[in-house]
Amino acid sequence: MNRFEEDFLDYAGFGPAMQSKVVPSDKIARFRGKLPDKLLEYWQTYGWCGYAKGLFWTVDPDEWEPALEAWIGDTPFMEQDEYYVIARSAFGELYLWGRESGDSLTIQPCYSKIYPNDCRGRLLKYGADKCLEVFFTSLHKEYMDFEDINETPLFERALSALGKLDHNTLYGFVPALALGGLAKLENLQKLSAVEHLVILAGLADRQIMMDIGKLARL
Repeated sequence: MNRFEEDFLDYAGFGPAMQSKVVPSDKIARFRGKLPDKLLEYWQTYGWCGYAKGLFWTVDPDEWEPALEAWIGDTPFMEQDEYYVIARSAFGELYLWGRESGDSLTIQPCYSKIYPNDCRGRLLKYGADKCLEVFFTSLHKEYMDFEDINETPLFERALSALGKLDHNTLYGFVPALALGGLAKLENLQKLSAVEHLVILAGLADRQIMMDIGKLARL
């Protein structure tokens, strides 16, 4: 059993994988040298799939390119690195990998927030594969869930009320929080994932949050 299986699937409780979609060999070749070899290895072993009953998904970066462009296409980030969406949550949180900066951007569309995480130094010191492993093994289900207005996690209740997600759907608020909607179970719907995130990108000004890690190293 490898570290991914021990730490991520078993210890962190994200296993087993679900709805695995085989990654074509031409996709592996396309992203070779752009994404860590370790991620491509995970793709080949597990496919693009959901984890923790659909709370977390690994994705085809090409399919999520419209969402990436909608959220950071007109920001300074696009001039700093070459980014790819490598994973997302059930509520549309996006995890980006920068070719030169690693897991350096997380986007929380529901609240129109972008979280930078300057890790170029770590990438240079430890390498892309090690940083990719740390990314997966540091994920926590409780932080990935979304809380309602009473600070109660929503995922399990949404799963029960709305049914399982697939590769192309997410749980989204209608009306959107940016339009004054409330984070309540009854306001959640199962929506087309990429389309919904593109729409959310145009509803409110994006907030680029402070890079706490970078400040800590000053």
